Amino acid sequence: MQKDKGELQVSKRQLPSIKYFFSLVDFSLPAWNRPRRAVERAVTVADLARIAKKKVPRVVFDYVQGSAGREIGYERSLASFKNVEVKARGFQDVSDLDTSLEIFGREVSLPIIFAPTGYTRFMYHVGEPAVAAVAERNNLIYGLSTMGTTSPEELAAAVPGARRWFQLYVMQNREDSLSVIKQAKENGFEALILTIDTPVTGLRNRDTKNGLTIPPRIRPSTILAIAMKPRWWLNLLTTKPLEFAAFRGWDKSLQELAVAIFDPAMAWKDLAWLQSVWDGPIIVKGVQNVNDAKKLSKMGVAGLVVSNHGGRQLDQGPVPLEILEDVVEAVDGKIDVYIDGGILSGQDVYAAIALGAKAVLVGRAYLYGVMADGQRGVEKTVSIMRKELLNTMALAGARNLTEIRELGAKLRKG
Repeated sequence: MQKDKGELQVSKRQLPSIKYFFSLVDFSLPAWNRPRRAVERAVTVADLARIAKKKVPRVVFDYVQGSAGREIGYERSLASFKNVEVKARGFQDVSDLDTSLEIFGREVSLPIIFAPTGYTRFMYHVGEPAVAAVAERNNLIYGLSTMGTTSPEELAAAVPGARRWFQLYVMQNREDSLSVIKQAKENGFEALILTIDTPVTGLRNRDTKNGLTIPPRIRPSTILAIAMKPRWWLNLLTTKPLEFAAFRGWDKSLQELAVAIFDPAMAWKDLAWLQSVWDGPIIVKGVQNVNDAKKLSKMGVAGLVVSNHGGRQLDQGPVPLEILEDVVEAVDGKIDVYIDGGILSGQDVYAAIALGAKAVLVGRAYLYGVMADGQRGVEKTVSIMRKELLNTMALAGARNLTEIRELGAKLRKG
């Protein structure tokens, strides 16, 4: 009888193939270091954050992840990147993509700058040199904070080949500011990042509730923390004392230190003073409105960073990504415009470039990496973000950073 043409065809069955079955089995030996294997297998920065949370005491993780007040500002920064619609085009040869750019006359390999973050040895005992070494290896720029746990001299000795910027707070005692400026100048730091969004410290409720101090206080609850995170505590107790390099000997809370350092009287004249004592590029970080951007451009700074300090200062303040295009238009190419706040992926980097930024500063992203696995964790952060950026460029049809800006993106506010 002739088979109906519409009859369903089925696979011909056979005896199970033992050889084929074993060819599908992964016979690799179990990793002796499971956290390190987890880092190797991480696909996103969020994966690294989950690993980091298991590796360090809660007070440490909260310091990195937390922000000010009700933490609305940082949540809105994160949400803004989810509201970006990337423009795309087809019929582009994307076999050779270029992520490099020139900053102050020298090429860097990615539009990613390691933002200055305080207290880095709190997250990982090697501290700032571990992060700067990754910057050196990947031809990126590293920013050292005034609140760093490594001095400018120590960092320059540890990673002499890294491009280094120094982040500065104009302190109440100008002689203290001059002292750290002198250190930066003598040790090859090429630019200053003046932070202006910290006339006083933000109300960081997580840190207050956790009783965060430098060095950490050993309380009854800390004994349990030591038992839960023995490696972190062993590293802390067997390396040099944890302290701010610029304020050695300080043993009070972060908020008490902030009162002594941050100057609520800082004004525009202080920028003019800084220009008189520093002959290199100055980047002003913490710009939150167009009028400030215009004035900075007229005063001749080298660049500015549209920033809400990662949501760690003014809660419910302006969202950097939402004002980026207006700031870029206002300065009209006269100075460089960077952005930070909520950038946790290569897609976020692409979005910021598409909306006009020259490059981005990342902080939490690499801190999750360093907490997860030290220098290797930071390398993994860079690898993940590079891969995501390249993938987004290829899919959008942008072969370099100039084409990203030409294509642009749409930000749906709200």
